[in-house]
Amino acid sequence: MTPRPLPPRRLLAVAAALALFGAPLGVDAATASADAAPADAATTCPLGSFHCPSRPISYAMCRPNALLGFYDPGLPSDSALRDSADTDVNAESVDSSNQTLYKLAGDVRMQRADQLLRADRVDYNDQTTDYDARGNVRYQDAGQLFSADRLQGNNQAKRGVAYHVSYQLLASRGNGVAQKATLLDAQHSRYEDVTYSTCDVGHRLWEVRAHKLTLNRDTGVGVAKGATMRFANVPFLYLPYLSFPIDDRRKSGFLAPTFGNSSHSGFMASVPYYLNLAPNYDATLEPRLYSSRGVMLGGQFRYLLPGTRGQFDFEYINKDHGDNLAKSGLTTQGRQRYLYKFSDSTALWPGWNFSTSVNRVSDKNYLRDFSNDLYTTAVNSIGSNAYVLGAGNWWSASLGVDSYQNTDPFLTDRSLQYRRWPRATFNLDVPLANWLEFGMDNEAVAFRKNGFIEGKRADLYPYLAADWQGAAWFVRPRLAYRYTAYQLDDYYALYGYGGRLVANQVSPFTERSPSRALPIASLDTGLIFDRSASLFGNSYTQTLEPRLYYLYVPYRNQNNLPLFDTRLLSFDYWQLFSPNQYSGADRQMNANNLTGALTTRLLDENGVERFSASFGQIRYFSPQRVPLPGRPVTDWTGSDYVAQASIQLNDQWRASSSYQWSPNTRKTDLGTLELQRRIRSDGILNFSYRFRRVPGSTNTLLEQYDASTVYPVSERWRLLARWTYSVKDRRTVEALAGLQYESCCVIVSLVGRHYVNQYDLTSTRAPTNNAIMFELQFKGLGAFNGQAEDFLRRGILGYQ
Repeated sequence: MTPRPLPPRRLLAVAAALALFGAPLGVDAATASADAAPADAATTCPLGSFHCPSRPISYAMCRPNALLGFYDPGLPSDSALRDSADTDVNAESVDSSNQTLYKLAGDVRMQRADQLLRADRVDYNDQTTDYDARGNVRYQDAGQLFSADRLQGNNQAKRGVAYHVSYQLLASRGNGVAQKATLLDAQHSRYEDVTYSTCDVGHRLWEVRAHKLTLNRDTGVGVAKGATMRFANVPFLYLPYLSFPIDDRRKSGFLAPTFGNSSHSGFMASVPYYLNLAPNYDATLEPRLYSSRGVMLGGQFRYLLPGTRGQFDFEYINKDHGDNLAKSGLTTQGRQRYLYKFSDSTALWPGWNFSTSVNRVSDKNYLRDFSNDLYTTAVNSIGSNAYVLGAGNWWSASLGVDSYQNTDPFLTDRSLQYRRWPRATFNLDVPLANWLEFGMDNEAVAFRKNGFIEGKRADLYPYLAADWQGAAWFVRPRLAYRYTAYQLDDYYALYGYGGRLVANQVSPFTERSPSRALPIASLDTGLIFDRSASLFGNSYTQTLEPRLYYLYVPYRNQNNLPLFDTRLLSFDYWQLFSPNQYSGADRQMNANNLTGALTTRLLDENGVERFSASFGQIRYFSPQRVPLPGRPVTDWTGSDYVAQASIQLNDQWRASSSYQWSPNTRKTDLGTLELQRRIRSDGILNFSYRFRRVPGSTNTLLEQYDASTVYPVSERWRLLARWTYSVKDRRTVEALAGLQYESCCVIVSLVGRHYVNQYDLTSTRAPTNNAIMFELQFKGLGAFNGQAEDFLRRGILGYQ
């Protein structure tokens, strides 16, 4: 079984161990140079990317280490050649008067494979293989450089002692000193008064120091005694004893502590302990202290078995000392509170697997009180599921259950989705010819929800689709038949769409086993014209793509069908070509519609789309007679006019916009504008405007401005900001400001945020929260936590 990697939190002394254990690191030494330390160039994230990867750690601002002055880029990089390679010796003079002792003097150079030793004087005993190098001792191999005042040892026994050592890793910026380094044998070494840092020599913003360090490469374990972490030469973390791994093998031990603060739970501190139980399973225990709520125990267990893998996480506090949440009606003070999450994926047999995800909390306010991420707003609900999944070349199937838990203290369980208990699907996609296919989308579900009508539903959706196309045209007819049947539970007549009825109310459900059956026919056609075009001195191919889409669905009265999982979809350009405006199977719209749309594009010489614009509308030839409950039947002659456009003529800026205008209300239903501009190589400026009206109404649903930026003031300083303002609510939804400083070996981030925490339905003003995060990242050791970095990547489009 392949060992699993450590959890994503790093031990403080790992890097110090790697710096001094003396074994080859397998690094291509050609990546280093005598002029500068190795550095990775940052990869620029493409404009429009929703999630950009982290910038690679760069040491471009570092000064070259003086040790690199004797770096020899011509040495071999394969350390495996050492045992079979001869040793070449060069010196200005050699005294061999003693036939067993050779005294070399004057620019002595000894090389074996990737190992190179240079010194002013070297004494070498040919019989015992003892050596003694003195004066300006310099050593290089595939992974490191070091200098020392003196180096003594035995070549055959691979034993040696070096005094007053200075070292530089070639794989990274890692460097430091050791008062004494002892190589006991090829697998064991010991060091005294050692340091490690990635900062410039002579300008140590941070440094790890240890009185004694012992490394055992047989077991892959290092032990540091008296380890101290310093920042600006001030010690801030002391560990009298620290055991840690020095290779890919895992090792039980303490992980880096984490700290946080929340207005709901106060200051938080945790010291996780990692348990390497076996090669294929491990665990982490994480005691936490909350200043406002008490002591919590968290943990994680992971396993990896043949054909299965999974993870179990938990958090538990025996007695919560915090106050109850006002207006929520919840009593949490003095109670036990917990969270647990379990996920598993197991291969059953070829083509089939079992997948589950179980998530539960003790109460609706748990996520709000104990969220570890200061920048995460509590979600309204969490879901759990368990499914058996199967798939083949032309089919897929599933059988399982879905359940949901309310995690919003201001909402009742009426807001939850129906539990799907159980749910089965079976889908086909069978090619009958290269232009014809037969398929089916089938689903059977039992819906459960307390206080609401419950029942079972089967939805069968077979179709036959053809695809005829050429270089400049396509014709795609499709004929489908949809049959949906229900089996409602007893007492169905006591319920309405919104739950149990009160006196004198009449149920819309007139039978226990209602059904709906109808055909669905569509014809999708289009042409593609193109021509050569020139714009701003650049050559492009311009296309003109008219498209017609006809849809016919006969009307069926569906008022006696329940609403288990159906919602009205947001209208956009792609809805012009959709057979249904509703999600789920409880409603199927009627249609006698013709969509007309026109698209034009500009493609550069490499085929990359640089500009596109589309415009379209649905023309209705019959009334729209299948609304959701409480909505009127409409007899519109046409849908909204829909337009959208995007442009990116180069890699420095992009813009996109969409617009919908209703000829029925003669008002704008939707308008968006997005602009993105790159500022040098690591900066970005974003602006967006969003407006949406309630469909078919004159009421505004959303109107917001959103601006954000990462502005590089200099090579070392960047300003960070985001502001989101709701015109409808006349308030700031979110405001963020911060700055970031980066030097050779340190990245410092300071971020302040004001944001709407959670919507309280009992108040006209949603409660807000303020958070401040200070994050200090030591290059080469990782960050103490990544909350600021993760949030900025999510909150500012294009942040790296």
